[in-house]
Amino acid sequence: MFRDITTLLKDPIGLRTTIQEITKRYQEIKIDKVVGIESRGFIIGAPVAYELGVGFVPIRKQNKLPSETIGRDYQLEYGSDRIEIHVDAIQQGERVLLIDDLIATGGTAQAATELIQDMGGEIVECCFVIDLPDVGGRARLEADGHKVFALCEFEDD
Repeated sequence: MFRDITTLLKDPIGLRTTIQEITKRYQEIKIDKVVGIESRGFIIGAPVAYELGVGFVPIRKQNKLPSETIGRDYQLEYGSDRIEIHVDAIQQGERVLLIDDLIATGGTAQAATELIQDMGGEIVECCFVIDLPDVGGRARLEADGHKVFALCEFEDD
């Protein structure tokens, strides 16, 4: 079954509640940057960064960012892909909150955490709207030593 947050995004109360609940979790924690993974991570991450009063950094697919980037390849079920971040987006020692809409296999999120750490960033937590625990992405990130939070989870039916 395909899981998607577009119905949540079009609902003004649902969207507002999502942003408020995520923001509430991190408002007492020192965070320097919110990093969102393309593309729904931008939709959730940017307003969270705004509410926390910190900067927002996009991680995008290859060749989508305008300035100099570093990248990381990762495996998909059907091949491989690459994500990139600007080389000046995160400074050594900055505390980073990683956000995306959904954690499934965790390949993209794991590549994103590696990019952030390559730049000297400290990952405070990996935050998702939805976790699909049966697919294993959360366990993959936790095995790498990352804290993971999701507003809700859906097990296989």
